[in-house]
Amino acid sequence: MILAATAALLGLLAGCSSADAAQAADAPRQSGTVARGLEVPWGLSFLPRGGALVSERDSGRILLIAGSGQPQQVGRVTDIDPTGEGGLLGLAVEPGPDPANLYAYYTGARDNRVVRMPWDGQRLGRPTPILTGIPKNTFHNGGRIAFGPDDMLYVATGDAGDENAAQDVGSLAGKVLRIAATGDIPTDNPFPDSPVFSLGHRNVQGLAFDAKGQLWASEFGAKDADELNLLQAGGNYGWPIVEGRAPSGSLSATAYVDPVTTWEPTSTASPSGIAVFEGAVYVASLRGRKLWQVPITGPDRYQARAVPLDDLGRLRTVATTPNGRSLWVTTSNRDGRGDPARDDDRIIVLR
Repeated sequence: MILAATAALLGLLAGCSSADAAQAADAPRQSGTVARGLEVPWGLSFLPRGGALVSERDSGRILLIAGSGQPQQVGRVTDIDPTGEGGLLGLAVEPGPDPANLYAYYTGARDNRVVRMPWDGQRLGRPTPILTGIPKNTFHNGGRIAFGPDDMLYVATGDAGDENAAQDVGSLAGKVLRIAATGDIPTDNPFPDSPVFSLGHRNVQGLAFDAKGQLWASEFGAKDADELNLLQAGGNYGWPIVEGRAPSGSLSATAYVDPVTTWEPTSTASPSGIAVFEGAVYVASLRGRKLWQVPITGPDRYQARAVPLDDLGRLRTVATTPNGRSLWVTTSNRDGRGDPARDDDRIIVLR
């Protein structure tokens, strides 16, 4: 019944006309709430046959959101450390029409790690670690994970308060990592016998692939500029030597990859989750309390603009529904830094 209700909801969203879709590409509109009363939702991953799994950062719960019914707990990670920005963070359902596993990134007692949990369509089983030893700290734990079109798992980490670790290929901190679903290191990674895909990151909390298979990432700046980056294998994105764009003509301009978009000052964004939708990257911002739209094609390419929304407060995650016709956006007003409304935290639908 839960999955049938979800299919009906997604079918309603999918039923908009091509004209509606074109209008949504310009300014998707807030059209409803699919869940409320959540406790710091962080990760969100859709199931191919309807519904979505959502993580709660501080409680360690994993919830099934389906139709208009109440969220149902289907699993829980018990050994999390929710201090500061840590806890149960990103989720990723494995590719395929009948996924048998869910992957999660969380902060434990000694490290950040990625685990695999069996999924039978109703309940999650015991977590099995597939990647451990990612440095942890009160802040800058990264946490977003996503499967790519190559079926590899991409893992965003923070520098864990050690700026120099971001430039150290031997450290897992301040990186985007690429591993197989088993945790093995792919032989075609840019650095031999290393899970590192890109380096020089401060704190990446957003990962999304576009229709061309390109990987986009959002990154928190320190004081000068937040970033949206187009990642390339082996690319060095400059932190801590460069924050934002390198000065034109400098040695840094040739040594490091510039972001395609920046937000200055960082109080205008603090970008977390991102999604690609109708020719644009959508960026959920925490301090900025906005959903940013960054076109990646056309005459306004890379020109960020805020999507007109009600005042939702801090925004953590944005994800494109499987039918490609709408976005789900989660608030993060109960994370200790927001001003929660009575029904926070919520998941809002835009179409």
